[in-house]
Amino acid sequence: MRRRTRAQGLIAVAVMTAVPALYATQQSGTPQAPPGPPPGPDSQVQPGTPAGEVIKGEFDRSRIYPGTWREYWVYVPQGLDRSKPAPVMVFQDGLQYNAPVVFDNLINRKEIPPIVGVFVMHGRVKAPTSDALDRMNRSVEYDSVSGDYASFLLDEMLPFVAKTHGLNLSTDPNDRAIAGNSSGAIAAFAAAWQRPDAFRRVFSAIGTYVGLRGGNELPLMIRKTEPKPIRIFIQDGRNDLDNYTGSWFIANQDMVSALEFAGYDVRHEWGDGEHNSRHATAIFPDVLRWLWRDYAAPIKANPEGK
Repeated sequence: MRRRTRAQGLIAVAVMTAVPALYATQQSGTPQAPPGPPPGPDSQVQPGTPAGEVIKGEFDRSRIYPGTWREYWVYVPQGLDRSKPAPVMVFQDGLQYNAPVVFDNLINRKEIPPIVGVFVMHGRVKAPTSDALDRMNRSVEYDSVSGDYASFLLDEMLPFVAKTHGLNLSTDPNDRAIAGNSSGAIAAFAAAWQRPDAFRRVFSAIGTYVGLRGGNELPLMIRKTEPKPIRIFIQDGRNDLDNYTGSWFIANQDMVSALEFAGYDVRHEWGDGEHNSRHATAIFPDVLRWLWRDYAAPIKANPEGK
């Protein structure tokens, strides 16, 4: 376990926000989409704003994904009252969206509650020899629309983080949010869908609701199932991937349509971006305000009675 300075944390943020682009495959000759809106002042360090602590650690004790190890980061707001259960927000793929800086600014202005951020990388299986690469367990963990990943977070990862770092993490589902890009986005939604008793606030960016491991079936499942107490913000861009798994932008639109039909508290924002996190990073402060609005009023299923 190693503590990180704010500068080191920001470097890691910059690296991790570029990660989803590694999974995109662009066709030659395709016109480049606009780079996306730049992050605003809420995503930048503001003089005089108390800065939280970002701590790095590793976890290799999973029974649900045996043989894997992963890195993680924990954001702890400055002055957190550890005697009280703290709201928590989980992120896939590690540090994202300049989140520690955004948390600092919005918590300082009391626009969101003091939140503990848990940034979890996907699992890796160490290579048997030094001349081989680790096997990535990302798609198995993130794209599988099952309860396994939610169980991993609830039964293994979050208890480990709480015990290791002396944190009192709330178990109230209204105090828990989850977010991610690409496969991390469908992992976030699936965790809340499978366990609304544990997660009720979701940010999904450029989600893989396509024919990888069953994500394309979610819109129909949503339409056929009684609404669950989940609030979800979905973002995507018109130049997202279009490949053998389907059109990713259309798939995200299908998700929004199904959620609206079923009566969910859902909001979306479309842009012109490709398969990267630039747009999601730019809107992340507003996403947080929307997800945590009216806190601590409980999130209800079908709030408008559709």
